[in-house]
Amino acid sequence: MTVTESAEPGIDNAPQQSLSTGAARNLATTTKSVPQMQGITSRWLLRVLPWVQAAGGAYRVNRRLTYTVGDGRVTFVSTGSDVRVIPAELRELPLLRGYEDDAVLSALADRFEQRSYEPGDVIVEFGHSSDQAFLVAHGKVSQIGPGEYGNQTTLGVLANGDHFGAETLLDPQSIWEYTVKAVTPSTVLVLPQQAFDEVYAQSESLRAHVADFQAGQLAPRNDHGEANIHLSAGHAGEPDLPSTFVDYELSPREYELSVAQTVLRVHTRVADLYNQPMNQVEQQLRLTIEALRERQESELVNNPEFGLLHNADVAQRIHTRSGPPTPDDLDDLLSAVWKEPTVFLAHPRAIAAFGAECSARGVYPAPLDFQGHQVPSWRGIPILPCNKIGVSETRTTSIMLLRTGEQNQGVIGLHQTGLPDEYQPGLSVRFMGIDDKAIMSYLVSAYYSAAVLVPDALAILEHVELGRESS
Repeated sequence: MTVTESAEPGIDNAPQQSLSTGAARNLATTTKSVPQMQGITSRWLLRVLPWVQAAGGAYRVNRRLTYTVGDGRVTFVSTGSDVRVIPAELRELPLLRGYEDDAVLSALADRFEQRSYEPGDVIVEFGHSSDQAFLVAHGKVSQIGPGEYGNQTTLGVLANGDHFGAETLLDPQSIWEYTVKAVTPSTVLVLPQQAFDEVYAQSESLRAHVADFQAGQLAPRNDHGEANIHLSAGHAGEPDLPSTFVDYELSPREYELSVAQTVLRVHTRVADLYNQPMNQVEQQLRLTIEALRERQESELVNNPEFGLLHNADVAQRIHTRSGPPTPDDLDDLLSAVWKEPTVFLAHPRAIAAFGAECSARGVYPAPLDFQGHQVPSWRGIPILPCNKIGVSETRTTSIMLLRTGEQNQGVIGLHQTGLPDEYQPGLSVRFMGIDDKAIMSYLVSAYYSAAVLVPDALAILEHVELGRESS
């Protein structure tokens, strides 16, 4: 008797009656996407900047004459826990701006005393004698003064590199008009009045410089430091009208166009034989240009010469009140760029941190329709993501607020159109020939820069902490 083995349960042993899908795919045409690139972003900065033609490759920003009083940041050097101010950096103090005697600056730097403060410690107190100059080497401190009705008001927040009190060294009888408290653990360098007086008495050049400084403080200027325009208003009869003229800066800044370039190489065999269904040269160019535009936006943010993070006026750099980005901090930015602000720009993580702060306070800003996109906003100003604004190792970043446009005396982008072999505005693709290995070369060049027409067109919220709730 023959025994027939039964089929295993669940396995179909029936013969195939039609062509399998696996075999059919050998004759089918596969649908393909164009090459994808994760590095492509929305590049909002390039989209919101008004682009101005810079004929001749340069753009000159003419401004009214401004009296510079020296309100820059001071730099320090540390050895272990010992912190010292770099003598030449003392020129950033209003009192010492433009002073050239390095020996005297070194003598002053040697007389600074290092002090440490914990959060809540009072560094100076309202009403006490103002007989010291302070440099904030590390940490964050707040200036607190009496309000209109006796309540305490935060007048400002100072952090790394900021300073206060140096101008009071000229008047030993002056008193502090505010209290300074440490917000975070802080290291502060202090120059006592007596130490300054010792150097002042021994240096004729310092005494002459201080006299010139005091005379310069008396020069007529408006609230922005610009030379006054004398006017008369509300008069009656026929009085003599004041005469005036508008003085200009004698050495205005010029922005030269920067360049980002690369050489694209494509083998002729690839271009000849593998061009269907997509043109290989076009796809190579597309991805190369995307990378070039990404680099362009990064340069507009971070370049030391013209990048926005480096070219914001020191007076327009604001510190957070507690660390994370709060609605109060963005309001402070709006108070710095209050004339027709256009957009906030922030790293996506900073936008998320701001959203968390709003949620914690029960504040829910409405989204805004901006250029066909739903984006978060604050006070009706769109908040746009920009991953070119970096995040430090300690998870801090910055938030920018811009006013844009030439007519608004804002921030503008600079480029030049009409280039030879122009592929896009301000970007050219120039064929460089075929070498002896049958490789075609294309020079891809983008020319660009950015200019801040007046200082109050750009403000930056610095040292924005991510991942920490405000206290």
